[in-house]
This record gives sequence, C-alpha cells and structure tokens, in this order.
Amino acid sequence: MDRLKSPARLMIVSDLDHTMVDHHDHENTSLFRFNALWEAHYRHDSLLVFSTGRSPTLYKQLRKEKPMITPDITIMSVGTEITYGKSMVPDEGWVHVLNQKWNKDIVIQETSKFPELTRQAETEQRPHKVSFYVEKEKAQAVISALSKILEERGLDVKLIYSGGIDLDILPKGAGKGQALAYLLQKFEKEGKPPVNTLVCGDSGNDAELFTIPGVYGVMVSNAQEELLQWHAQNAKDNPKVLHASERCASGIIQAIGHFNLGPNLSPRDVSDLGKDVENSSPSHEIVNFNLVFERWRRAEIEKSEVFLAAMKAVTHPTAFLIHPSGAQMLISEHVNIFRNIYGDKQGKQYRSWVDNIFAKEIGSGSWLVTFDKWQLIGEEREGCVVTAILTKDTNWFTWEHVHQTWIEKSGEGEWVL
Repeated sequence: MDRLKSPARLMIVSDLDHTMVDHHDHENTSLFRFNALWEAHYRHDSLLVFSTGRSPTLYKQLRKEKPMITPDITIMSVGTEITYGKSMVPDEGWVHVLNQKWNKDIVIQETSKFPELTRQAETEQRPHKVSFYVEKEKAQAVISALSKILEERGLDVKLIYSGGIDLDILPKGAGKGQALAYLLQKFEKEGKPPVNTLVCGDSGNDAELFTIPGVYGVMVSNAQEELLQWHAQNAKDNPKVLHASERCASGIIQAIGHFNLGPNLSPRDVSDLGKDVENSSPSHEIVNFNLVFERWRRAEIEKSEVFLAAMKAVTHPTAFLIHPSGAQMLISEHVNIFRNIYGDKQGKQYRSWVDNIFAKEIGSGSWLVTFDKWQLIGEEREGCVVTAILTKDTNWFTWEHVHQTWIEKSGEGEWVL
C-alpha cells in the first residue's frame, strides 16, 4: 500500500461474518475492542484486510449495520474482487488473472440443469462468481457432477461449499487464499512484504487462507464444523494455527498475543486510561480521549471537578473547536459542557469509536491528525471527519485545534465533541 513506506509490521486478513463481526453480540463488544486496539497500536504501520464472501452490495450493507473500521484492502465475493482503501479502487490486475478459462454464461447454462440448486440474489452474482443455495445432504453429489460437466466444457473452475448451504462457483484461480497469495506476491515485488500475516476465519470458504505458506492463522472459538474438520485433516499439527478460546474479534485479539505479533491489550480493557502513557502516541491519545468521553456520558467513571480540570489541562488556552454545524468556541470553554452531560447515556445503547487515524508530524513534538469519529445512539449513528493539531510535552499531549465536518448525521444531530 502506498500509505506505508516500509513493510507492514502486521497484516491481518479476516473474514467478516462470525469472525470479525459477531452477529450474536448485539453490543458489538468484541468488535469495539478490536477497533480500539487497531487504531491505537496498528493503523500507522500495519495493514487490515477484510476477506468476505459478501458481494460489494452486502459488504456495504454490513458496514452500515455494524461499527466496523475501514480496511486498507477489501477482498469480496469469495476472493473474486480486490479493492483498495476507503474509495474501494479495484485491482485490475486481479481481474485479468481471473479471466483465464472462465465463462460465466456456460456456468449459468449448466447449473440451470440442476433442480437442487436455488440461485442466490442478483446482488450475489458477480463477474467471476455464480452463487446458489443447496441443501447439505445434496451438496456433495451436486458438486461432484457439476465439476465434471464444467471441466468437460473446457472451464477451470472451483466450487466452494460453506455454511452448510452456500455454493459458490468461481474461476479456479480465485478464492480467498489465491487472492491473499496474489497480494503477498504483489507486495514482494514492491519490496514491501509484511513482516507477519495473521489470517482469521470461521467457515469452509476460509480454509484456503490457512494454506498460504508462512502465515499465522486463527480459527475463532465459534468456527463451524466444516473448518474444524478441514483443520483436523490438514493442519492439526501446525503450531502456527490456533483454535481460539474466544469468539470472533476477541479470538483475533487472543491470537495476536498467542503468536507474539504485537500489543494485544485493547484500550477498552484498560480501566484507568489516564495512566496509560507507556505507549503514548497521537493515535493512542485519540483513542483514549474518545473512550474517556464515552465513559463519562455512560457514567462509567466518577464525576469530579478533578476530571474536568484534567480535561482543561490537556487543551491549549487559545485552542478553538469548530463544530460540524460551523459553530466555533474555545475548547477550554467547551469542556464545561461535559459537566452537564455526565451520565446522559447511562443505561442506554451508546458507543463512540474512531476510524482511519492518520498522524503526520509537522514540527518537533507537533502533529496534524485526521480521523473519522462515530457515535452510535440506539439504532442511529452519526459521524464526522476530525482534523486536529496535537503537541506533546514529555508524556502528555495538548490539543491545539479541532475542526469537525459531518460525514453522516442522524435527525437533528446531538454531536457534542
């Protein structure tokens, strides 16, 4: 990635549904833990890759439903589409690779002869992926027969069955594992191969990820039977593959620590953020400040004048805050608003998180920092782009300037900071 001038310290390649995202955790606890860890300790020198069976349409839908941070690379449609950055710029080289011995029209023609197959929604039919539902007890017979027919028609295809229901037909050179191998080869040619790569999954279409030479792997504790069987048959003696005891994103955090790949203490697991200065950096400061603000509104920290004084102490006396509405005020005066909103979200579904932190040193001990800040308020969420100037004296940062611009606004918008 152009964002990194040197090899990524860590590249995490993670499936989404039931791996990074826990659909049984309505509070999104593990996802929030991972988000805070990544933004505080890894965003600046590492790569986050989401590898999902979802089409771009369903991927974007999930991003609206769940508090996910932005990946550097997105692999979608079971490894048939690779895009880069927030703008999701497609990798045309990967498209060229997949066009070899692939004919979608022939695949559609032959699969129409199998009554056992139920075609998935049109959003899931992609240039290099044709997808169906098939009952578990009929799957193997259908896959065997269809593989033979398509081979006789001169196609090199791959059939992937996952989740006990989904059947995806792809070019033979496609798949989550091949897409990762392509990326690693690309980074190698650029002279920037990741120092360590951790792959994360829960189902059959993730198995290929674990076959890539040199990677570490984690099967989250809630991994499906099909992946556990694959592991028992193919990788049970591989010390670089862990079956985590934690679910979903918490299992990924567990694996980071298990393999000693870097820090694995999420700021959300630190009780006294004010004393957490050992790894002080602009990114760490942004994450911690956001968490303190969230805990204040949820009444999870004690209300005290000492706290308010500390908040004023980390802002320059002449520092201005520009609210997304355009209103301006001194940050030191804005801190007084904190006194009135203490506990206003107590017992409510309220969370706040930051995404895409980028810090650039613009002078000795002075940083220009940009990031996206989000608030989840019940079922509604709102977000803004924040540009801030921070300076550091010994272990402490001072906020010199904050400028906010709306990304997404719910109703009247109750943005405070």
